[in-house]
Amino acid sequence: MNATITATAHYVPEKILTNHDLEKIIDTSDEWIQSRTGITQRHIVGKNEATSDLCTQIAKQLLEKRGLSSDEIQIIIICTCTPDYFAPSTAALVQNNIGASKAWGFDLSGACTGFLYGLETGAKFIESGQYQRVMVIGVDSMSTIMDYTDRNICVLFGDGGGGAILESTITEMGIIDSILRIDGSGADYLIMPGGGSRQPATVKSIKSRQHYLKQDGKTVYKFAVKGMADVSKDILTRNNLTGDDISLFIPHQANKRIIDATAARCGLSEDKVLINIGKYGNTTAGTIPLALSEAVDDGRLNNGNILLLAAFGAGFTWGSMLIKWNTHP
Repeated sequence: MNATITATAHYVPEKILTNHDLEKIIDTSDEWIQSRTGITQRHIVGKNEATSDLCTQIAKQLLEKRGLSSDEIQIIIICTCTPDYFAPSTAALVQNNIGASKAWGFDLSGACTGFLYGLETGAKFIESGQYQRVMVIGVDSMSTIMDYTDRNICVLFGDGGGGAILESTITEMGIIDSILRIDGSGADYLIMPGGGSRQPATVKSIKSRQHYLKQDGKTVYKFAVKGMADVSKDILTRNNLTGDDISLFIPHQANKRIIDATAARCGLSEDKVLINIGKYGNTTAGTIPLALSEAVDDGRLNNGNILLLAAFGAGFTWGSMLIKWNTHP
């Protein structure tokens, strides 16, 4: 028994923060940001908007697109590193918001690789035979942990995400392979130091801006280029595939140069690579499901197509996944 994606959806907040807006608050420029990242704008949550609100919008779309009632969802997995609260889980809030009275669920923290971790986890629940429908949503509200005095990092991130419904199938379609990795030796290079049990909130931690995301950009870039390219190439090799066999590559949207390097390593032509970083920035766990939903809406995936996903993020976490596309279980 395999797990296949039967519905996709995405949602971003209405508020837009452009590069020109950032020029007014920090020492940067539209040209500088675009030349280094490919980003022109990003969406950010409003004053009374949080991660669970974005997830709820996505969840409702998923149910409508698939023609399901909320009672037919058995598990809700929310992939995020910006939950509404430490407790209760964002999954609990979403479950209540959509009235999924027969579901249980949890939050999964895998940073930018979170949605791949979530798909793998959901797929294994289905492959066990005990569950038939799992909702996996990847959303982050990165603006809530951005230091808008730090020009090296605040220009990179945005808010939003997407999701998918996984269902059981007896065909050979669906998720066919994945390679997932983690290496905590890279933890200090991309980290939000304050707020957890290691450094609880104090007047000192707040004044020293420890509750914002910190990044050693050069080190992260170096590891990301190699990690995402290597794992993408590895999964193709393991499945006796080449770039010619891939119909669409959806990479994590962190930096266009990283995406280009990975595509080149896998022998993928430009027309097979989905890039939307320009209008959304890096939405962390939200990038892959957001891009996947756009690809479906734009008709870029047909049944039988082989889809390659890849990501790299804080942790360090990274991974790749192959999906033989089929929306009919």
